[in-house]
Amino acid sequence: MQCNKETRIMTRSALATALAAFFCFGFAAPLIAAPSPETAAARKSPADAKAANPRQPAKKCLSDLRAFDSQMQKDGYWMHGSGYGYGYPMYGYGGRGMMPVSGAGTHQPEASFRRARPGYEVRTMIASTNILAQHGEQKACEVMLSATRDIYNSYSADLQKGGAARLDVPGWRAQQIAAAQPVTEGDTAFRSDQLVGTGVVNPQGEDLGSVDDIVMSPQTGKIAYLVLGRGGVFGFGEKYVPVPWDNFKTTTDVSLLVLGTTKAGLDAAPLVKEDRFSPLGDFSKQSEKVDDYWKAHLSK
Repeated sequence: MQCNKETRIMTRSALATALAAFFCFGFAAPLIAAPSPETAAARKSPADAKAANPRQPAKKCLSDLRAFDSQMQKDGYWMHGSGYGYGYPMYGYGGRGMMPVSGAGTHQPEASFRRARPGYEVRTMIASTNILAQHGEQKACEVMLSATRDIYNSYSADLQKGGAARLDVPGWRAQQIAAAQPVTEGDTAFRSDQLVGTGVVNPQGEDLGSVDDIVMSPQTGKIAYLVLGRGGVFGFGEKYVPVPWDNFKTTTDVSLLVLGTTKAGLDAAPLVKEDRFSPLGDFSKQSEKVDDYWKAHLSK
């Protein structure tokens, strides 16, 4: 027990160091008094101009983060969609529910895991690690990633000790796809927090992205499009593809959305800027363009 306690203390210390470095990096600059225009002009140099450019991402840490994410998928205690991790238990941070395991179509309460906190911590730390990497903070990124690994290893060890079954991801996904029904059929209401962040796959089980935004029709007030974020790294550098709402299928609990297309079909689809489906008030014109494309490139 003493060893575990010391390990936790060291992990928290490493995490605190990384967070401190990050926040100092992000917030210290505004606290320093700005130089006068004359002083600033005198200090300008080619080196200053180079330093003013955005920092390049920490590619080594990003690569390590991707490898860590892949390892979590293989472990069977973690799921992701387009780079967003959802550890045990599913259905939010409340600690209720389990992912179905190999060959099972229902949840298995005997293997339920009631502590949601570790999964929340891992998700938060993965996001923090990615932010540091995107800002080029290689050293701080690696420290954060190391702390994340430590917490995840403790988390997965607790799951094993508690008898939580590993998830057969391909089997689970095949069951979800087979059970999916068109979103416009039935009597199911959908919440925005159910849809945003949900992974999207095609009938063959390939990852197509995840839902980044919902577009409402100004004429009807109903959902018109889901905007898929895809092609980025943990939510950064994504491209945004609007797809008509009634083209999707889903399961009752909205664990996955199914879209009858291919990765190539999405690559060629019309794009929009983030949070800007019709910035010029041209909803009808944008809709016509998007609708025409998907009428010609959607399989049933």
